Amino acid sequence: MPADSPARATARETIALLTGAAGFTEHRPPSHPLPPDGPLGWAGYDAARERAGTRTGEEESVVYGTGVVGDRACVLLAFEFGFLGGSLGRLTGDRLAAAYELALTRRLPLLALVATGGSRMQEGMVALTQLQRVAAASTRLRAAGLPQIAVVRDPTTGGGWATVGAGADVVLALPGAQVGFAGSRVRPADADPHAYSAEGQFAAGQVDAVVPPGELARAVTHWLRALGPHGALPAAPLPRARSAARLPETGREAVASARDPRRPRAEAYLADYFGVRLPLHGDRCGGADPGLLCGFGLRADGLPVAYVAQCGTPTRPAGYRAAARTIRLADRLGVPVLTLVDTPGAANDAEAERAGAGAAIADAFAAVAEARVPVTTLVIGEGGSGGALALAAPDNTHVTADSYFSVIAPELAAAILKRPPSETGATADQLRLRPQDLLELGFARSIVS
Repeated sequence: MPADSPARATARETIALLTGAAGFTEHRPPSHPLPPDGPLGWAGYDAARERAGTRTGEEESVVYGTGVVGDRACVLLAFEFGFLGGSLGRLTGDRLAAAYELALTRRLPLLALVATGGSRMQEGMVALTQLQRVAAASTRLRAAGLPQIAVVRDPTTGGGWATVGAGADVVLALPGAQVGFAGSRVRPADADPHAYSAEGQFAAGQVDAVVPPGELARAVTHWLRALGPHGALPAAPLPRARSAARLPETGREAVASARDPRRPRAEAYLADYFGVRLPLHGDRCGGADPGLLCGFGLRADGLPVAYVAQCGTPTRPAGYRAAARTIRLADRLGVPVLTLVDTPGAANDAEAERAGAGAAIADAFAAVAEARVPVTTLVIGEGGSGGALALAAPDNTHVTADSYFSVIAPELAAAILKRPPSETGATADQLRLRPQDLLELGFARSIVS
């Protein structure tokens, strides 16, 4: 990465990129000087710190304070990679802990601009245990319902990635940044470098978006608006129906209408529903499901809503884990949730089983059941068994005229009952899966038309 790359900008340049004319007010923690050459008495450590200070103009590897991004106040902390590789020592830990405490005291979001090589070896275990301080401070902020956003720059490795970076609620990355737990000098010699890049981490579901520097301030402003903190928010409004389908007369007709490739899908509903969409990407376990869309959005009236939307494909374990992550984050921040149900069911191939399909579905059920914020569900297509029900809100599920919901697909029901294929339509009628049947059975609260 060239030294003049935006991803390698200094801490203060990166802060200025986001705060602009709004400015930044720096804070400093109380001074606790280190003993000569640090806690280990590492020969030459004081001289190395002095050279780093002269070169960067900084006293430590982290700068923090308050600022405004767009129209939103927040606490910013930024790593200065030019100061001993942005490494974490005891004084760095003091600054990080103070930044989290400042956000907690003022009830402001925390925005971390990360560029670090990890823990400072000249301070040994004293440096390493700063990661525990950061984890504890982050946990307190999370418990208070305050959001944490990380922007990972080049490079972001080691414990700084595994705490301040990957531990944030939303992780944005600058293009081309080196991102990974293992730094370039400690990973296997034959390791694929793409796996340690912003783009590789996005593909693996560890980063929510790769954002060019010129778009970063706008993206962060939208995220700050969406995540809050907020006061009491109303339930998510129901989306408008995107088709003029009439109610089906038979179960077979209901299934055919829901499976019609011309029927509007989740993308059409979300585009109509939101003025701004902010995707969350991946399950943080190495996977992503392109058939399930998650994130937060801002409606035209400014109301933030979290969304989980199936796209008509079998939902994979990574999709259910991403859905649970989104719902729990929205619940912690007090943001209402909208789920759009449209799947023939959960993926049932061997790969899905090895990836923990049952546990992932169970976790999605639990996330919906635990939610204290209102969850609103609209079934916009197929409602295939438990794989669809996992994302449906009890007592607040609505259906469109071109949807159905069933305990099992009629073809599979006929096969289990040893009926010939010619009886599939009659089986669909017996299952009472039409929108009007779902309303009569009490599963659906309304038919959106």
